[in-house]
Amino acid sequence: MKSKTIRRWSFIHTWTSLICTVFLLMLALTGLPLIFHHEIEHLLGDAPELRQMPADTPRLDLQQLVENAKAHRPGEVVQYFAWEDDEPNGVITIMAPTPGTEPNSSHTFMLDARTGEAVEMPSANGGFMMLMLRLHVDMFAGLPGKLLLAFMGLLFVIAIVSGVVLYLPFMRRLKFATVRRDKSTRLRWLDLHNLIGVVTLVWALTVGVTGVIAACAELIIAAWRNDSLSSMVEPYRNAPPLTRLAPASRLLDIAKDATPGTAPGFIAFPGTLFSSQHHYGVFMKGDSHLTSHLLTPVLIDASTLEVTAVAERPWYMDVMSLSLPLHFGDYGGRPMQVFWAILDVLTIIVLGSGVYLWLVRRRAARRASEGTAVAP
Repeated sequence: MKSKTIRRWSFIHTWTSLICTVFLLMLALTGLPLIFHHEIEHLLGDAPELRQMPADTPRLDLQQLVENAKAHRPGEVVQYFAWEDDEPNGVITIMAPTPGTEPNSSHTFMLDARTGEAVEMPSANGGFMMLMLRLHVDMFAGLPGKLLLAFMGLLFVIAIVSGVVLYLPFMRRLKFATVRRDKSTRLRWLDLHNLIGVVTLVWALTVGVTGVIAACAELIIAAWRNDSLSSMVEPYRNAPPLTRLAPASRLLDIAKDATPGTAPGFIAFPGTLFSSQHHYGVFMKGDSHLTSHLLTPVLIDASTLEVTAVAERPWYMDVMSLSLPLHFGDYGGRPMQVFWAILDVLTIIVLGSGVYLWLVRRRAARRASEGTAVAP
């Protein structure tokens, strides 16, 4: 590789790395506890604990749960019901003063599906894990914060690619995994920086790309609403506002009949981000570990309970749905979590060593220039 080309790639690698390093360090540090968020929530006592009851205890229907939720938070409306495999007897409930209230201003708790008892979820409304999540997702800056982090993620991907380009000629001079222990501290850290960077290459690219997609989730959902959802609810464009909602009791049975072989993911009540003013949006998930992250929306008329659309998922929604759990290593259970955490720590070392190498090189260049200036 010609020296001019090397200098160009070195410039790209240096400045893309430096610009995004502070943000990436913050993301790596906040991402580490998020990998183990379930375990940490239980450790901190922030995970909801439902009462022990016989396995055959009957469950309330959805409309009864809606009424219990309203009694728990008078004056508010139910925005979403959601289900998680970790707690089959719990229904995650999100409420707010209005259906269109933005998510960060809503309140989340769990309803016991058997008794209707409300159990608070501190980690969903504040506390350490929510602090970590908000810093990681948008730095408490909403969409501008997400877009800034998406840009930093793109710079990170460019830094990785340029680092590989620079490392290829370097490998021709040294055997792979060589660390020159007999050389200066700077060269030892350079070798470690290159070695760890190459070892974590695929993971770093995966996390970087999925992180960019996750940061753009709000824009992706907006595109889905303007495209697919808009066409599905077009017949209701000039319909008068709803004066009452049909009971939610049979929503899951209706959605299961429309999408055989699926399980409930979440229900978006009328007026929320994932529905329309005239529909319940019931999102059904696949029954395998992979397809459980892919959601099929079933739109149900909120006054007649008729299915008006079973939507095909746009490719970009599938990409987003698969990227989010992959970003946090949420595919392979505990072994994947541990593996993700180790790679996260190694990435922190790569980022820190990169800053150290840049500072050392700048100090050496400054000393050289000062020496030239005083030379006779």
